[in-house]
Amino acid sequence: MSRSSSNRLASLIDRFPKAHILVVGDMMLDHYIWGSVTRISPEAPVPVVSVTKESLLLGAAANVVNNVHALGGRVSLCGVIGHDDAGRQLVHELRTRGIDTDGLIVENDRPTTIKTRVIAHNQQVVRFDRETKNGIEADTHTRIFEYVQQQAKKGLDGIILSDYSKGVVTKELVRDIVRLANRKGIIVSVDPKVNHFGMYSGVTILTPNTKEASLGSKIEIEDDASLMKAGALFLKQLKCAAVLITRGEHGMSLFERSGRVTHIPTMAQEVFDVTGAGDTVISALTLAMAAGAGVVDAARISNYAAGIVVGVVGTATVQPAELKRKITQAD
Repeated sequence: MSRSSSNRLASLIDRFPKAHILVVGDMMLDHYIWGSVTRISPEAPVPVVSVTKESLLLGAAANVVNNVHALGGRVSLCGVIGHDDAGRQLVHELRTRGIDTDGLIVENDRPTTIKTRVIAHNQQVVRFDRETKNGIEADTHTRIFEYVQQQAKKGLDGIILSDYSKGVVTKELVRDIVRLANRKGIIVSVDPKVNHFGMYSGVTILTPNTKEASLGSKIEIEDDASLMKAGALFLKQLKCAAVLITRGEHGMSLFERSGRVTHIPTMAQEVFDVTGAGDTVISALTLAMAAGAGVVDAARISNYAAGIVVGVVGTATVQPAELKRKITQAD
């Protein structure tokens, strides 16, 4: 990348604090248990993990919120938690970062989603989930959209729908948000789930990974021809402005309604953990677009951000200075 291009991208990052993003979706906690393995259990053929520490981090839509906040953007959030310790801990983790939690709605009969990962020697040994995938209550849907409307009146540049199939992002909610956003000129980006692709009609941009894109399009992406076919299909079926397919070690491919296709090589030097990488991509992408970047520049910025977080074990965020340094080092 040329010096002028890297300077342009860096200057866009300086504009992140002026952008206001609302994240709507499935809030959860990521619980990590860290340790080492030196023997196999005599009770069963499984490793014995000697625990050295534990940590609680913001996950899923809450991690998207944390990413936008860490990148310097103004962020609001809306989602559902349970009346439980995990929900209180999630609120605490947000508030300690100075993030407003007024948009969190408590459902008494719904547990706060928490995913526990056991990590030994930088490798995930096992994961177990505590959650429900039931749809939210009708009253909760109404309250979520009312909050979205309130934030839109205050001035929003972008809305991120962070869909983890836990019941918050519904067809009706997407429809209502897209209509509102279209009236007010607000960007709507979606980190999708395979079984929900049909719901995302009319959004600005979608960010599936290769596996999600393959399943969602029913086209097995195994070469350039199948990749191009899947990208074109999404644009046609969902009537979105762009689709960004993240492809791991192969980088990203951006498909635009104009017909332009841009392939962006990966910026990751070492990959230790892809957990939360999709959250970082959609956060940086949407924030860059909201700050005035064209979609290609926004995709490039998100690619640099993803290259940083996959080099860290566990859910991670990116600081503006770190991102600018990564960009300028690449020119």
